[in-house]
Amino acid sequence: MADTIDSDVTENFTLTVSENDREEYKRLDVYLAEKLPFSRSTIKRMFEDEDISSETKLSLNKMPNSGTVIEIEVPPAVPTDLLAENIPLEILFEDPHLIIINKPAGLVVHPAPGHYTGTLVNAILHHCPDLKGIGSEKRPGIVHRLDMGTSGVMVVAKDQATHEGLVSLFSVHDIERKYEALVGGKPHVHSGTIQTTIGRHPTHRQKMAANVKNGKKAVTHYKSIKQFDGATHMELRLETGRTHQIRVHMSQILHTPILCDPVYGGSDSHLKKVPTSIYQQLLDYPYQLLHAKELGFVHPITKEKLHFIGKRPPIFELALEAFSA
Repeated sequence: MADTIDSDVTENFTLTVSENDREEYKRLDVYLAEKLPFSRSTIKRMFEDEDISSETKLSLNKMPNSGTVIEIEVPPAVPTDLLAENIPLEILFEDPHLIIINKPAGLVVHPAPGHYTGTLVNAILHHCPDLKGIGSEKRPGIVHRLDMGTSGVMVVAKDQATHEGLVSLFSVHDIERKYEALVGGKPHVHSGTIQTTIGRHPTHRQKMAANVKNGKKAVTHYKSIKQFDGATHMELRLETGRTHQIRVHMSQILHTPILCDPVYGGSDSHLKKVPTSIYQQLLDYPYQLLHAKELGFVHPITKEKLHFIGKRPPIFELALEAFSA
């Protein structure tokens, strides 16, 4: 059973590899286990979750060059005794190895401070009681994440071999992921590629920001599906999967924040041109109009090519109808 982050460890770490470190240690995971208050298994899990990063490519089985700066972002500790809860799930596909669900907006993916119950993990543990311990205690069976307010298609592994296979697919970006969003305004260029780094905002620590020091490479391909008066229906394809990546790129790079985004949407001024028939509903809606609509990959066990499309939330459909009227 995978160990967990000690609840007493809350600070993040920065390490700089020296020539002496390279002479003393042959593997990065051994070096990190010696320098940090975590076991090698925890370090491996943090590395897979991209909590360990650098401006140069890292590998756990070899030491990087001297002078390499390594950032370690410690995830929040959560209880190991996760509860199985009978929370309804919209299941798109299921076999003995994995399950595909269409996550509703508002459902937190995994337990964290403030959300120890009522999460997707709690729901999955009820649906698949033997999942606990797959991958990690923090996110049993969970391979990738969607923000609480983002709806859409997700895959959950039901056994360790499938989990490892999916983690490998995501790590090399051999996954087809398409999102759609309703954004305020119109991008100056109808389609293109955004490439920045994304990291923790230097002053607002609950937010992410583009082109910050020690940020991670973030690539989003975008195109306008349809433009309305004051809004655009966008399709977005992820090449990387950074925290809040699409939301940051839409708001900070294209200057077209996703409608209703409570963090990156700014004031309600981007709702000024919303049709009156939907204005109050959008004003009251607490989540961003961002939907992970497509997920495609080769099944790591059966090798079958899988592709799924998740139905949009009702509020998203209503907004599209209102803008199209």
